[in-house]
Amino acid sequence: MTSRFLLCVLFFLTTHSAPAHPVPDIPVRGTFTSGGAATISVEVDPRCFDANPTDAPSLTFATFRTLPAARQAELREQAAALAARSVEFFFEPVGRVQPEFTFEFTGAGRATLAKDDDVVVLTGSWPTTIAAGLTGWKIRAHPGPKLAVVFQNIIDNRAHPRLAVLFPGETSFTLDLTALSGQTPAAPTAGAVSATGTAGDSWSTFFTYLHQGFLHVLPLGLDHILFVLGLFLLSRRWRPLLLQVTTFTLAHSVTLALATLGWVHVPGSIVEPIIALSIAAVALENIFHPRYTPWRLLIVFVFGLVHGLGFAGALEDLGLPASSLAVGLVGFNLGVEGAQLTVIALAFFATSWLRDAERYRRFIVIPGSTLIALAGIYWAFARALG
Repeated sequence: MTSRFLLCVLFFLTTHSAPAHPVPDIPVRGTFTSGGAATISVEVDPRCFDANPTDAPSLTFATFRTLPAARQAELREQAAALAARSVEFFFEPVGRVQPEFTFEFTGAGRATLAKDDDVVVLTGSWPTTIAAGLTGWKIRAHPGPKLAVVFQNIIDNRAHPRLAVLFPGETSFTLDLTALSGQTPAAPTAGAVSATGTAGDSWSTFFTYLHQGFLHVLPLGLDHILFVLGLFLLSRRWRPLLLQVTTFTLAHSVTLALATLGWVHVPGSIVEPIIALSIAAVALENIFHPRYTPWRLLIVFVFGLVHGLGFAGALEDLGLPASSLAVGLVGFNLGVEGAQLTVIALAFFATSWLRDAERYRRFIVIPGSTLIALAGIYWAFARALG
């Protein structure tokens, strides 16, 4: 009964397409300079307009150049409408305000568009002034759209070490603006975060990225979940499993760090199909080469390097400030590991009742690995074909 239920769940998972792209977030940035000048900006990925953003292709610079003016204007209108219904803006003590954004097409983080495969986003800007008497600002992710909002700030050309990733309905911390208006500082809002940053901001960023790393696997990373299950199905003995998971962890930690630092860059169009093939490879080995060998570790290490590039894509989308790079990397990586260990613990719990090795292989390993392999092959073709 339990084995049938487990396989039904696995069948349901494998017959639903795993996302080839992370769910696009909406970065909101406040840029402030001493004296009161400020710009509030919001960045919208055109994939957000699709009914299923995780499956929608990115708008590349090559495609953008072919868009007629009318289509470009339509995209600007869509971006303005999405920003208005996704984020609420507050200045203390005034309360809610409605920025008047002007949208333009840029690369992520206002990067210059140059290469054909550069991803195009819409960046809305609202220049304003921090008038005397304003004590802080914050945002709220509207509970309607199913998109996360990233709250970031830049003070005198330096990224603030604290950020917030907000899920629908959540409110950010309040950034203290009293020292930026060029006027006599008013009393800051209770609980407001200093514009200069503190040690507590690093801990806040750490836990934010810990949470994001966990969520990137559970429940959002179906492909990574199936890869970990493929490792588990080779053997339930602790030593082979521990060696595989440790090897996988070390490998993806290396490429996650290298890619986040900008030292390695591989397009997602290459990484994502290989991740899918890695799922199929470990599953097929479970069927045809069920014995644990050092060769298995080499395979896991190589595929771990590729999975790290996939994790880096998600981390890059969150816009980790350089000042919090080490903290964010450690937090995100620990979150990923926590999710992987949770997957393994759940798999142990679901199969612990079946102790007979022959029956376990017959009723769990073979059918489970077959479904995982088929899912990996299907996703590889789907992602390669765009």
